[in-house]
Amino acid sequence: MENTKITNTPDISVATRVLASYKRAKRDIEEKLKREREVWHSIYSSGEPCSWIFNSIVNKHADVIDSIPKCTCLPREKRDEHSAEELSKIIPVITQRCNFEQTYSDNSWQKIRHGTAVYGVFWNTESLGGLGDVDIRAIDLSDIYWEIGVSSIQDSKHVFCVSMEDREKLSALYGHFDYSEQRESDSALTNLLGYATDDEKCLCVDWYYKKFDADGVQRLHFCKFVGDCVLYSSENDASLTEGWYAHGKYPFVFDRLYPCEDGLCGFGMIAIGTGVQSYINKLDSNIMSYSDWASRVRFWAKRSLGVNEKDFLDLDRSIVEVEGDIDEEKLRQIEISAMDDSIIDVKRLKIDELKEITGSRDVSQGGISGGVTAASAISILREAGAKASRDGIEETYRAYVEMISLVIELIRQFYDVARVFRIVGEDGERQYLSFSGRTLRESEGYRPFFDIEVNATRKTPTESQNKNDFAKQLFDSGAFKRENANQTLMMLDLMDFEGVGKLKASLRKQYGM
Repeated sequence: MENTKITNTPDISVATRVLASYKRAKRDIEEKLKREREVWHSIYSSGEPCSWIFNSIVNKHADVIDSIPKCTCLPREKRDEHSAEELSKIIPVITQRCNFEQTYSDNSWQKIRHGTAVYGVFWNTESLGGLGDVDIRAIDLSDIYWEIGVSSIQDSKHVFCVSMEDREKLSALYGHFDYSEQRESDSALTNLLGYATDDEKCLCVDWYYKKFDADGVQRLHFCKFVGDCVLYSSENDASLTEGWYAHGKYPFVFDRLYPCEDGLCGFGMIAIGTGVQSYINKLDSNIMSYSDWASRVRFWAKRSLGVNEKDFLDLDRSIVEVEGDIDEEKLRQIEISAMDDSIIDVKRLKIDELKEITGSRDVSQGGISGGVTAASAISILREAGAKASRDGIEETYRAYVEMISLVIELIRQFYDVARVFRIVGEDGERQYLSFSGRTLRESEGYRPFFDIEVNATRKTPTESQNKNDFAKQLFDSGAFKRENANQTLMMLDLMDFEGVGKLKASLRKQYGM
């Protein structure tokens, strides 16, 4: 951001009071998040046995990674077909440039473990050597504050996103910033929000709020401040006639696993599985202690035994000298009764319970029991076992639609200069596409809008094999012969699978229909 002279300073004291109230209202969410992070940390730091819930989380994450979303833009009117086709090609390139796959993976861990992931869709002025580009980032749930109780982030009156920033960097970017004048107010806000103090950094607040302009239109505004010092305010930027972002929305998208009824956050696998896992841990500890005790050879010995204990315990000695006679009255092995099988059964039942409540049955992880051997039956069981994962993935896809909608709006607003994108087709052929946001802007009272269709970028080996087998079956049945083209098209009209439209178009083109 360029240095901007502050002439219409927003009231930072009001922002600080609102931020403090949001912090108090968010206390329960932060305490829950802290407890769950301690549970996750204990798995790899203290060696506490949490293998079953860990296994459930890892397998859920693997399901999510198998279904990384990819979008297709659909025009709402015929005149927008060309723009929709170009957007469908360039948006995957944009998301690749901002490393969306890594962001998606990182946020998926947060969503699965804690129930909530937050994405930020921003315009990054530093990208591409200062030309700027869209940036999609993962936002730590601990660093964002909103009006608790709203059903959509867009309904919040204010949104705050805080971070620890380097003081020297801020001084270089904003010439009027002097930390020595803000030390006291920065320390007060740092303590209020519970951040650790740092000699090189200060607490920086990104404040988003909505405000009506002189024409009665609600605009999104942005203010960046440290302590009592305003570093930047969009209300003072003459170039932003439509507010900070022209789309007027907060640039944040919440993605929940299991939604709560009273707000934006949800709950995840740790919340529903920790209680059962704690019982499994106790049983496991007791069983291992008993097994360790029972596996040791120990003896009852009278004090008058007459055996040198040191020699007796030395397994390398072939002869142990004794005084007097040795019999079972003087030396007898301690016998431990076998563990009751019901204890093992209880542990097994608790493990099964954890699998059930986390949706991580053996069949969803590739394990098959009960004598099932037919490939079709195994496939059906795995599909049924993965329905909980598909439900969570569909929620992510809905959040992805919101993200891509924001991406399109940023392209519309900021792509003043035509950008060139390298597009690789399905046949591996490269083409270079030039695109400008001007084609998306309002012209003669008309502004194009698009619907977003989402599907998975990656496919599992089983899905790919099934698709290949299905194509071979169509070929073997003569569906692609010229004389059967009409019947094949009628059949395809009744079928629903990915690529059916492309297949019908290919048949019509091939046979001039």
